[in-house]
Amino acid sequence: MYSTAMGTNETSERLVEATRELLWERGYLGTSPKAVQQAAGAGQGSMYHHFAGKRNLALAAIRRTAGEMDAAAGAVLEGGGSAYARIEAYVLRERDVLRGCPVGRLTMDPEVIADPELRAPVEEVIGRLRARLAAIVREGRDSGELDGSLDPEETAATVVATVQGGYVLARATGSPAPFDSAVRGLLALLAPRPAR
Repeated sequence: MYSTAMGTNETSERLVEATRELLWERGYLGTSPKAVQQAAGAGQGSMYHHFAGKRNLALAAIRRTAGEMDAAAGAVLEGGGSAYARIEAYVLRERDVLRGCPVGRLTMDPEVIADPELRAPVEEVIGRLRARLAAIVREGRDSGELDGSLDPEETAATVVATVQGGYVLARATGSPAPFDSAVRGLLALLAPRPAR
């Protein structure tokens, strides 16, 4: 019985992981149940044993992807250091720039955006990211480290937009250079100014 339960969990995991990869690569519409089954090495019966259908499997995959993005961002943004250093660490953290953001990719998928339940984990993780960044900007502004005229919410939105837009520019050109340039520009704008 134990080995059967373990095999069941392994199959479910393989299905979720295969779906995550396919959603990132092809989007929701391009992710067919057959493609998921092939990538996971699972049969149709196994897939429908674990998930009611493509939408339920996609929801599990999207939630996992959003959770991992949230944890990765939190590890950097909630670490030690100055406000600027934490923002810098977030925008400079290692990424597969040419592959794009797995969560950002979902925002361009009309099927995901049209479905409130599929869209919810995407909205939530982006909202938490913006809230964390806004709190850091507020902290830096209030301590005098960052420019006192910065609006925390608008600056947080700018940081997120720079990263997500940088992915788009990099993918469009086939080079990480536009992403790197956008990040350098953002950091130059946020850099603490020496006291006069």
